[in-house]
Amino acid sequence: MPIVKPVITAVSTAPVASGGVITTTIAPSTTRFFAAVTAGDIGATVTTILAGEFTDDSGAPIVAFPAVTAAETLNVYINGVLQQSSLSTLTTASLVLNTTDISVGVPVTVEIASFSSTTSTITTQPTISAPTVTITT
Repeated sequence: MPIVKPVITAVSTAPVASGGVITTTIAPSTTRFFAAVTAGDIGATVTTILAGEFTDDSGAPIVAFPAVTAAETLNVYINGVLQQSSLSTLTTASLVLNTTDISVGVPVTVEIASFSSTTSTITTQPTISAPTVTITT
């Protein structure tokens, strides 16, 4: 006895969401540290400025830099000019600049912007339609 398979052709539409509202709150915080390059900072291949040479926004000396997390952005300014991120390395102990072509007394600023206080919430739930399926055969 032969097997007969039914053949069904159908067309469907995807569900559609509308009317939802998402509220995102961003409360960034920025920390800046300031130093001037000294002759002892300039090495044979890199310039290393120890954390203890930096002061914070209030002018107080620091002991260590905070560890930079994935929710933070690091900016390094040399003589007021923003540098490419690949030209420096920040650890909790020091800032290493990949250059020795820098003059004594040049100001260096380290800026850490934190976005860890960012939150998103659905304040109005969306309306989602049901998919439609139309069988044509």
